[in-house]
Amino acid sequence: MGKDKKEVRIVFLHHSTGKVIWQGGNSLMTKVKGKLGMKSAVEKWFENYNRQHDVNYLISEQVFPKKEPYGWRNYPYDYYNIWVKNGHLDHFQEEPTLKTLTKDFDVIILKHCFPVSKIENGEGGDVNSQTKTLNNYRLQYEALYEEFQKYPKTRFILWTPAALTQRKTQEEWAQNTLAFQQWVVNEWDRPDDNVFIWDFYSLETEGGLYLKPEYAVGEQDSHPNSQLAQKAFPLFCQRIVDVIEND
Repeated sequence: MGKDKKEVRIVFLHHSTGKVIWQGGNSLMTKVKGKLGMKSAVEKWFENYNRQHDVNYLISEQVFPKKEPYGWRNYPYDYYNIWVKNGHLDHFQEEPTLKTLTKDFDVIILKHCFPVSKIENGEGGDVNSQTKTLNNYRLQYEALYEEFQKYPKTRFILWTPAALTQRKTQEEWAQNTLAFQQWVVNEWDRPDDNVFIWDFYSLETEGGLYLKPEYAVGEQDSHPNSQLAQKAFPLFCQRIVDVIEND
């Protein structure tokens, strides 16, 4: 590939669910290959795409936030806390804010772990609350949206919430998660801006309220299995390309 090709730098911020999709599987062999530093399914997909279309889309992954010092939490409050409440800093508790990330990447992809879907009923709302309620999530997302608008040259892709298996959730949580997903897709996501959605929730549930049993590691484990990973990762990659090329 010629050096004159314009680079598009992409970062995928994730924890374990995202890792399964990144690797394109959840088998022991896939995990071993990942630990050995072998290229993931997503990286290979982009290598092939770059070669076939003569482009230079460079994708990388990053655990966000790390277990220490911030903690293994990547829910709406945590993105708000790091990127909005402390967005005037370059880093907060060793995690990069958007001031730093937008200097290094043209496309920033973010997601939540599946406990995000333990959404309780709650009155009112507090943008500074870590309690998982619809109103709190909406306030935190609105604050994030305004922060994203400060970086108009950067594209942001957000996954809709990862679903839970029926055995690991409650009816209240599941109904609220659907309501949140619908709000994100139909109201929070606006036309003609730099914010885009990848609807992972719909892939996992296929119109239901729960992570489908055939897509889960087990009834008690809401991680996606290899069947879902194989289905999802090419769609994820294509969504990124569509955002880059077609907005």
